[in-house]
Amino acid sequence: MRFFNNEIDTSKYVIATYFISCAKGADLRKAAWELAIGQSVGNPNVRNQWETDEIFERSSCVIVHGEDELKNKGIGLVKIGFPMVNTDWREDGISHLLCQLMGGQMDISSFDGCRLKALSFPDSVKDKFLAPKYGIDGFRLLTKKFKKPLSGAIVKPKIGMSPDVLLKMVAELIEGGCDFIKEDEIMSNPNFCTLKDRVPLISKFLQQNAPNVVYCYCINSDPPYALDRAKYITSEGGNGIHINFWSGMGVYNSLRKLDLPLFLHFQKSGDKVITDKRHKFGIDWSVICQLAGLMGVDSIHAGMWGGYLSDDELELRKTFKLLHEFNVMPALSCGMHPGLVEANRTKFGNDFIANVGGAIHGHPMGTLAGARAMRQSIDKSYGDEYRAAISIWGLTEP
Repeated sequence: MRFFNNEIDTSKYVIATYFISCAKGADLRKAAWELAIGQSVGNPNVRNQWETDEIFERSSCVIVHGEDELKNKGIGLVKIGFPMVNTDWREDGISHLLCQLMGGQMDISSFDGCRLKALSFPDSVKDKFLAPKYGIDGFRLLTKKFKKPLSGAIVKPKIGMSPDVLLKMVAELIEGGCDFIKEDEIMSNPNFCTLKDRVPLISKFLQQNAPNVVYCYCINSDPPYALDRAKYITSEGGNGIHINFWSGMGVYNSLRKLDLPLFLHFQKSGDKVITDKRHKFGIDWSVICQLAGLMGVDSIHAGMWGGYLSDDELELRKTFKLLHEFNVMPALSCGMHPGLVEANRTKFGNDFIANVGGAIHGHPMGTLAGARAMRQSIDKSYGDEYRAAISIWGLTEP
């Protein structure tokens, strides 16, 4: 195995930074060795006759530390270089990369914990992926809303409505001033509200009445069906799709490569199974956002501050900065309401979607009033609907 004291040709490697905690009897040097060998050329402890010097030179991972730097340390950061040559970047993509980064080391007894903290890509890898087709700039151009957050709505109830009832809800959301509407991740293709029934209905209404609104249909499914659904939505004049990360990280890359005229929304519900920092094994949310930006999503559920989910403000600021570097529009959701808009605007700026479900549909005067209350909070044109919302959910000062 090769150790390098930060002196490697970074154009030939993806550099992964891990936080590793070692089991009793192991140290970071041993763990790094086993990770580098096991996630490239072979068994972490046993060599064989087929492992030539040429193979090691070309395909083995490298440890980006001096040979003695990790000795006798049971916990800490470790950098590993993954050879670019091991991956077909056009077809293997994110799916195979994640298999390399977060694979067999989880089964090695030397590891008590292993979190992927950061990734560094050479430009030649970045060139294999597409940037967002629309992103922040595209949202601004379509909605014609500038220098303010976008007013987003989530379809509620999550599932159970017929296409006709859904259309009535959408009409009220549009009348109330929403810029972005997202079906919930629980809705995909149920037999009582199939995509083939609802997409033509909703898309025709939007084309005729609200061409400046982004509507993201939920297409959660296994990969071939997700691609087919995206093509179908395009053929029916839709302009957005929403897919949850449980459909697979690589599906975003595949959808983006279709290069369809669709806004692509990344929905993260469930991500804490792998991103929660309390877990010993996992991937930091910042890495997921980096990969999402690399693959070209236009918007992403970034988190929330002040709702029933309330992320650490500093961490959320870092997430915003990272996403904005990729021109990805963050969405704040999970308890957003009119009384939180200004506080979030003060903390994070104008480039986000204030995405709301409960506080729109649960407004005491109904969905239309709830949408108007959000519009008023964003435009600072406070009316009766806004005041009614504040009387229930309160006002959080900036």
